Amino acid sequence: MAKSSKQWLRRHVTDPYVRRAKEEGYRSRAAYKLLELDEKERFLKRGAVVVDLGAAPGGWSQVAAKAVGPAGRVVAVDLLPIVPISGVTILHGDFREAALPEALKGASADVVLSDMSPNLSGIANVDQARLVELALAAVEFCGKALKPDGVFVVKAFQGEAFDDLVAALKDRFKKVRVVKPSASRGESPETYVVARNLLCSAKTA
Repeated sequence: MAKSSKQWLRRHVTDPYVRRAKEEGYRSRAAYKLLELDEKERFLKRGAVVVDLGAAPGGWSQVAAKAVGPAGRVVAVDLLPIVPISGVTILHGDFREAALPEALKGASADVVLSDMSPNLSGIANVDQARLVELALAAVEFCGKALKPDGVFVVKAFQGEAFDDLVAALKDRFKKVRVVKPSASRGESPETYVVARNLLCSAKTA
């Protein structure tokens, strides 16, 4: 086993969030990132309609489904297969092409979540550019499917293109806040942006 693989395995096994996820029934440690983001920003509400882009393996969808309750709706979409989750509608495919309008049954989303990540190359500027491309595609999706007073939560990597992404979000939303949850590893360039209230231009772009 390569040295880097051994280091990853050691860190994974000793990670307290990995242990908590197993104990509490979440599919990934990423669930705690969303729990912390929601604790700070309060965007997951009972009865809400939530779309989870790039949802596999389903940790964020589990959190969202519990938060919105039976009166709400969660639609999860990913290219990768997702094992069924109670209270979640699962779509297999590219969110840019998947039949999300049908799954939403004519409703607009109160919240769009995007914890998507590209296939990482290990080259920081390349990976960041790929993630920004996905994030901007998710912004375009928000312009079609998110309520005017809705919330968009998106993963981003700190680096050269980060400011460009934040600027693009500020062009589309009234309020934009950068938040790094403690469940996101300190050495990781990963952070999250919470954007609220679509501007009119977002609907007509």
